[in-house]
This record gives sequence, C-alpha cells and structure tokens, in this order.
Amino acid sequence: MGLVAGGAGLRLAELGIVLPSPPTPLGAYVESSEAGNLLFLSGILPVANRKLAIAGRLGENLSVKEGQDAARIASLNALAVAQDHLGKLDRLKKLIKLTVLIATTERFSEHAGVANGASDLFAQVFGPKASHTRLVYGVYSLPIGAPVIVDTVFEIEPVPASWD
Repeated sequence: MGLVAGGAGLRLAELGIVLPSPPTPLGAYVESSEAGNLLFLSGILPVANRKLAIAGRLGENLSVKEGQDAARIASLNALAVAQDHLGKLDRLKKLIKLTVLIATTERFSEHAGVANGASDLFAQVFGPKASHTRLVYGVYSLPIGAPVIVDTVFEIEPVPASWD
C-alpha cells in the first residue's frame, strides 16, 4: 500500500502538478505538527497569495463544480504545507483522514460531491490502494468567506535515528 516509487513528489511531477507556495497562518497557530508517524495539518483554505481563490457559499452563489475546485486548491495547499514541513514529499506515505468543511445554505445536500474535489486529488497522488477515511459536513460560515476548509492527517515515514 502507498505511493508509487519515488514518493508523492515524483507522482505530482508525473501528473504535471506544481504545488503553490504554502499558505501562511491567518491567526495564532502553526500550519503543521508532527507526532510520531503522523503529520497533522491545520484547516487549509483555498487561498493563493493570502487571498481566497474562490469565495462564497454552496447552494447560494457557488456550484458543486466550483466547490470541487475550491477543495482541490485547498488540497494542493495542504500538500504544499506538508512539503514545507518535511522538506520534500518523499516521507509522505498516505493520507489517513480527510475532513472537509463546506460553507452551505441549509438546503444544500451535495456535500460528498464537493469533497470529491479533495479526495480525487489525493487518490491521484497516493493511488487507489492508499484510500483515506473522510468526514464531510456543512457549516454556515468559514473564515474570510471561504467555501471550504480541508483538514488532513497524513502517515509519514519516521526520520531514521542518528547515531552520533
């Protein structure tokens, strides 16, 4: 189970995907925290240059396709944060858990379709055998008017202990 030979970085190159610069925190927190063989990322927004790439609410002024695009952008940002934390993506083994929060109207019901924008990207990067668990839910509002937040937990290869 896991990545193709060469890791996530090589797979992204094969897919022709160039990661954006990692986003910076919008508050008093860090974007990533490593514990054992897990890498936890803060909720990642669909931002570019500290501005939303897509803004709005699903069921109000955004389509499912626009929500999928926002989820994909946020997921690319998550990979950029992981790369920034790890130095390179070779240590990323797989996505363990994906949570997608979606700003919606109360009548919106296509949450799973929006979240597929994130899940599909991670499946491309990690392969179908490295499936992840997922939680998706709608909320009334998200920071800075974002339509989605992607929250991830990755499994990583531990750094070999050095013998000084």
